[in-house]
Amino acid sequence: MLNECIENLSIKDDGIYVDGTLGGAGHSLEIVKKLSPKGKLIGIDKDTNAIDFAKQKLENYKNVIFVNDNHDNIKEILQKINVDEIDGILLDLGVSSYQIDEAKRGFSYMKEAPLDMRMDLSQSLDAKEIVNTYSEKKLSEIIYKYGEERFANSIAKNICIYRKDKPIETTIELAKIIEKSIPAFAKKDGHPAKKTFQAIRIEVNAEIEPLYNTIKDYISVLKSKGRLCVISFHSLEDRAVKLAFSDLVGKCTCPSDLPYCICNNKSVGKVITKKPILPSKEEMEVNSRSRSAKLRVFEKY
Repeated sequence: MLNECIENLSIKDDGIYVDGTLGGAGHSLEIVKKLSPKGKLIGIDKDTNAIDFAKQKLENYKNVIFVNDNHDNIKEILQKINVDEIDGILLDLGVSSYQIDEAKRGFSYMKEAPLDMRMDLSQSLDAKEIVNTYSEKKLSEIIYKYGEERFANSIAKNICIYRKDKPIETTIELAKIIEKSIPAFAKKDGHPAKKTFQAIRIEVNAEIEPLYNTIKDYISVLKSKGRLCVISFHSLEDRAVKLAFSDLVGKCTCPSDLPYCICNNKSVGKVITKKPILPSKEEMEVNSRSRSAKLRVFEKY
C-alpha cells in the first residue's frame, strides 16, 4: 500500500519523517523523493543487512539518517540524534519481503535454511532455540496465540516427539513435521506451515507485546498535525494498534451524572481511518503477501 501510505502521511517538503521499519527501503525512497534538502528522513531497522541495503538504495539522498536499532526505542533514538519532534511516521509491521526472500535467514517454509528468523542478528534467541527447548505446552500456546492455528496441540506434540531423536535444525525439516500434524482436509487454504512459522517468528522477535506502548510513544513525539501510519498483517497487531488509537482519542469515561471530568482521559488526536484501508485488488494480484495488510492512520492535535 505504497501510494496509500504516502498520501496519508501528507508529506511537507521541509518536514522530518521516520520510517520505523526500513526493510527494503521502498517506502523510504518515496518519502525522501518528496523532501527538499531542508527535509529529513530517519530510517530505522534492527536488521543490519536491511540498513546496508537501504544505504545503497538511497545513496543519492544526503538527508537520510540511518539508525540500526529497534523502532520500539523511538524516544531514545530521537534524543541521540538531537531531534525533538517529527512530522510523520510510517510503521510497516511484520517481516519484510527483503527478509523473506533472503533464504538463509530462515523465515520461509519454502526454502531450505537453518532455523533462525531473527530480524536482529545480534540477539541470541532464534527459532532453533524455541523449537528445540520450549515445552510442548508453551509451543502450543504460542502457535495458537500468534498463529491462530487450530491444530497447535498436534503440531507442538509432534515437534517434541521428533526432537527426542535429534534437534530440528532446518526450515524444511520443521515444515514437514507441521505438514504431517495437520489433517488433509485442512490443507486447502495455503501452505500448512504458514501459521506456525508466523507464530515462531513473532515469538523470536517479540513483535506483539511492546506494540501498544510503541504506538503511544510514536504519537508522543509527533508535532501538531503530524501523522502515524501503521500497516499490520496480523489480527493481534491490528488489535494493539486499534486499542492504542482508541485510548489516545481519549473519550471521557466518567459517569454522566458527574458535574465535571475526573478521569483525565484527554484526547491527543484523532483517527483518520475509521475503517482500515485495505490493499487494492490490483495490488493483491501482483503481491499476494499484501492480502492480509491493513493500514490505520492517526493524526495528533
